[in-house]
Amino acid sequence: MTVRSSSPAASGRTGARRSPVRPAAVGRTGALAGAGLLLVLLVLVIVRLPWAGDLGMHAATLQRLRHSPLHPGNPLVDADTPSPYYSPWTLLLGTVARLSGLSVFVVLRLAAAAGLALLVTGVRRYVRTLSAHRAAPALALLSLLLLWGTTPFPWSGFLGLGSLALTVSYPSTFTLGLAFHFWASLTGALRREAGWPAWLGLGALWAVILLCHQFSGVVATVGAVATLLAAGRAGRVVWPRLGAGAAAGVVALWVWPYYDFFALFGAGSGLEAVHRVLYERPAARFGLVLLGVAALVARGRRERRDPLVLFFALGAVVVGAGWLSGHYAWGRALPAALVPAQVAAALEAVGAGGSAGPDRAGRRRVRAGWAVLLAGALLLGGWAQAGTMGYVVPRGALPAVVEDRYREPWTGYHWITPWVRYGDVVMAEGRAARQIPAYGPYTVAPGYPDFFLPDEERRVSDTGVYFAEGTPAVVRRGIEREYGVRWVVGRGGALDGAGLRVVARGPEGEVLYAVP
Repeated sequence: MTVRSSSPAASGRTGARRSPVRPAAVGRTGALAGAGLLLVLLVLVIVRLPWAGDLGMHAATLQRLRHSPLHPGNPLVDADTPSPYYSPWTLLLGTVARLSGLSVFVVLRLAAAAGLALLVTGVRRYVRTLSAHRAAPALALLSLLLLWGTTPFPWSGFLGLGSLALTVSYPSTFTLGLAFHFWASLTGALRREAGWPAWLGLGALWAVILLCHQFSGVVATVGAVATLLAAGRAGRVVWPRLGAGAAAGVVALWVWPYYDFFALFGAGSGLEAVHRVLYERPAARFGLVLLGVAALVARGRRERRDPLVLFFALGAVVVGAGWLSGHYAWGRALPAALVPAQVAAALEAVGAGGSAGPDRAGRRRVRAGWAVLLAGALLLGGWAQAGTMGYVVPRGALPAVVEDRYREPWTGYHWITPWVRYGDVVMAEGRAARQIPAYGPYTVAPGYPDFFLPDEERRVSDTGVYFAEGTPAVVRRGIEREYGVRWVVGRGGALDGAGLRVVARGPEGEVLYAVP
């Protein structure tokens, strides 16, 4: 019997001896594969563009800018008022729609693709300023998408997978992508002590972020302050240039012609009731982020001026102040606490401090244990948001346990467009008022709070009176004349005998009526 030699010489005759597969390489491959799969899922979601939220508001904004880029008026009602939705980003998208002739829904898909690309590249650039580990950007992206809670929480400006599936075309996604690039560029400018042009450019970028989505602009500002504080004395060297950049940003905000940015500071209590939900059920919605908080504690012990620790602390102060004062709209700054914790959880898994020494093996064991905890948390977070697959997979093909987590998108109002034209005024309430302006018509009352609309309360009241049971026909005719109403969308039977002519019947029992 011949015994095959296992000596190096023998192995050299059959080929070079293979190196063992390193756990770090496996982890990097796994992170890249996981992030890639989620991005493919989001691209498929963009193709469908599910509607369950504020998509109608943004489509209506593009409709107005497409038809009148210089004087668009109110996006929802037939009134000549400014709107904070008219930003540099939506102006660009409206121009694309106007020049190309593409539908606003096609342009929103293009906006979603651009926003997602900006977000991914921004996360990569920012994480590179914090860690040189090759797996860090992909792992950070996974944490931002999955490390949330056991109950999905879709909300504009929140980067959970299920939330992003519904809001990827919104300005908030584009703005958060800009914010990550902003933080990365700010860190680079501080490290190399950049000259005046770079700081003026950063000031202009800061203004664009604030104009495009004000709440995400607050998050971007908190992150920038944390970055400056983390720089310590190094940051003081560039203070004059920083001041010039900030001044340039303020001037850009002041001269923006489509709305008065600084008037938004006077927004009343109308926003507080809408945002109170942000402070409810925090454990179910954000519980997995506690892993990131633990990572921040470890980072804080190693470096007192750690930028992620300062970022989280400032964000927590803003959110906590909103809860204590009853200014619940400040809860929109929650990403300023969530993002640094999620990124810290990812960075702790790839580890800091792998240099030689007597405790090197111990540090490796700690990193391996942390990686196992993070992997478990990401799997749990992914399972909680598994219903996102329903936006690209037919419901019948989903397992029952996944289908139960799926949120059915809204039905649109394209069925009214053969009769209702651009600029027509439609009497509608509820979800219809939030969706119909996306196709070009106006409604009497806005489907969303509008700080710049002086007669908003009267419009809402008149709409309620119009749809109230028992309202006399003469009162309805007066409301129709006052607002130039040509069409009414309501539930079948609710307006029988109101002197309206039935034109078409849509899904869910809704009826399109023509006003005599």
